[in-house]
Amino acid sequence: MKKIILLAVFVVVYTVTFSQEKKNAPREGWVKKGNISFLFNQSAFSNWVAGGENNIAGNLNLNYDFNYSKGTFTWNNRILASYGLTKSKNTSFEKKTDDRFEYNLLMGLKANKNWYYSLLFNFKTQFSKGYKYFKTPEGVEDRVEYTNFFSPAYFKLGPGMLWEKSTNLKINIAPATTKLIVVNKKYTEPDNKYFGVDEGKNTRLELGFNASGYYKFNLMENVTVENIISFYSNYLEDPQNIDIDYTMNIAMKINKYLSANLIVQTIYDDNAFEGFQIREIFGIGINYGF
Repeated sequence: MKKIILLAVFVVVYTVTFSQEKKNAPREGWVKKGNISFLFNQSAFSNWVAGGENNIAGNLNLNYDFNYSKGTFTWNNRILASYGLTKSKNTSFEKKTDDRFEYNLLMGLKANKNWYYSLLFNFKTQFSKGYKYFKTPEGVEDRVEYTNFFSPAYFKLGPGMLWEKSTNLKINIAPATTKLIVVNKKYTEPDNKYFGVDEGKNTRLELGFNASGYYKFNLMENVTVENIISFYSNYLEDPQNIDIDYTMNIAMKINKYLSANLIVQTIYDDNAFEGFQIREIFGIGINYGF
């Protein structure tokens, strides 16, 4: 039911905004732009009777687009990278608050008006080791390694149709998308418990339907909202279990280099976790656009 509600909200938002978004003037050749931001959070307590725990956290984010257009051909590339750590006084380990590397490629050949024949490629992984944390019988915090670079790694490739009204509003539909999941087989467990990969193996191949959308708009002066969403259904196994990955980035500009940033991401992938994964990061950011 939650997935149906989220899909309905997505469709309504995009439908309502179609008539509001003005089409950008076409520009041929390479267009490159990016942004680096650092979010910092810190809390300190001394004799605070209400309780509290000293902690410090930082998140580094990179968004980089390099797009090419000539005549009826478009080639859009986007790199998303982020990494964050937090350390509390009363914990034994520093812990990750974010760890992501993603590359998106979308090629299009114009078919009619805003429609393009398209080719989608997507790659996702993480930078460093991830752990599951637990308490020993003695009450000491400990951890066990669970993920690492390229474990998991996701690849998607599929032809389809792209609807693009502007660089800030587009939807791609790829009904025959191949998805490859790569893991380190030393992590695999029985009963497909490790990202759907069988015990002792390091890959899982799927074929399914992929739909993705992108929408960025100005909510008010100096406040921008960016929405990135994708859906995937595996034809070969449990097609009713639709994978969802939605990210919302809100940037509230203070001046040229400072902003308050809110990042909210939710993922549903029953091969990774039977439920919604949610992360939220909010802080004052130092930004550099290039």
